[in-house]
Amino acid sequence: MAASENNVGAWSCKQVADWLQEEGFEQYVELLCTHHRLDGPSLLALTEADLRGPPLGLTVLGDIKRLTIALRRLQRRNQAQLEELGLLPSDSLLAGHSLDVADFGGPCLGPDWRCNSAERLCNGTELRQRNTDRSGYGSGVVLRHTHSNGRCGQHLAGRLDPEVWKTVLSSIYVFLVFGFTSFVMVIVHERVPDMRTYPPLPDIFLDSVPRIPWAFAMAEACGIILCYMFLLILLLHKHRSILFRRLCSLMGTVFLLRCCTMFVTSLSVPGQHLKCASETYGDGWGMIQRALAIWSGFGMTLTGVQTCGDYMFSGHTVVITILNFFVTEYTPRTWNLIHTISWVLNLFGIFFILAAHEHYSIDVFIAFYITTRLFLYYHTLANTRAYQQSRRARIWFPMFSFFECNVNGPVPNQYHWPFNKPTFMKTLIG
Repeated sequence: MAASENNVGAWSCKQVADWLQEEGFEQYVELLCTHHRLDGPSLLALTEADLRGPPLGLTVLGDIKRLTIALRRLQRRNQAQLEELGLLPSDSLLAGHSLDVADFGGPCLGPDWRCNSAERLCNGTELRQRNTDRSGYGSGVVLRHTHSNGRCGQHLAGRLDPEVWKTVLSSIYVFLVFGFTSFVMVIVHERVPDMRTYPPLPDIFLDSVPRIPWAFAMAEACGIILCYMFLLILLLHKHRSILFRRLCSLMGTVFLLRCCTMFVTSLSVPGQHLKCASETYGDGWGMIQRALAIWSGFGMTLTGVQTCGDYMFSGHTVVITILNFFVTEYTPRTWNLIHTISWVLNLFGIFFILAAHEHYSIDVFIAFYITTRLFLYYHTLANTRAYQQSRRARIWFPMFSFFECNVNGPVPNQYHWPFNKPTFMKTLIG
């Protein structure tokens, strides 16, 4: 042995090189000891994340794992030196020591929880604490270290704070957006092009498929069924506050974009069957009353609301598509029947909108594309938390960063009965 493994903190770069050769990692001596001048203290602070990421960038998985095991052995034998260096021995977690969440309230701790004081960012990997029972199996809690606006933060993955106050804010946001959308629809109705001067535009689907008078009511029925499906999932989902917050933020953002597109460009009426004519309201109060009527009726023909000019893009397509994606995202993958029903309702709803000749094909296509892309982008950023390492993402998506800053990775699909009675429901669903 080149030097005592119980006094690694006093090792020089040469002694680290001797240890690497003794452990069978001579191919990394030049990289670690010559190029990066790794001595004893820095060896104790080395993590698997350091080995994988730049500037080291090791690519051989077997070597990474074997070197990590050897490092953990050194850390176990040098706990006193780790504590002197301000590092928490990661093996104390693996050894099954009880931990309290408050223990992680300070700055970055442990060799896998190092804090770069120059950048005030934490570079860490997941640590798993297992309370092993006699059978050798145990339930683990994953501790994940995250970047949060340039500050160090520790979170227990799987313990997702509902942050109800943020959900309330998102509800107010979508509430205001829907009201604003209703007012814009009133303005657009005043500017609808005259059908005698501007006949319907050529559309391959509308020109090829005859109009079905009852189709639009069927499209709204599909949306209502999807809404009830989502409400049931929302009721039973353990993380319902996060789900509803995401639905409100996405729905509000898409409809805010819709306000812009339908206000900027007024398309001609897509069918002669639509009795649309420019309607002028006497004063601002008349416009507000009409907007309130649209808002209270959710813009649906089933509630007696008739609108004109709000074609680019289809709000009905947005609603049924986003509900479908939430139903399929927040139910287990094995629930194939639910997913199939959801997608059938989504696709048939889109078909019925077109078959009713209430929208141009481009209205529906753009609505579907924008809604699906925004949903996927939102959840990709939320699940990977890549935005936390990008200042640009926080600038371009401030609302997303605000709502998701304390959500650690994917939201697990866990269900429970939210009421105390009946008790058999809590047992059944839990």
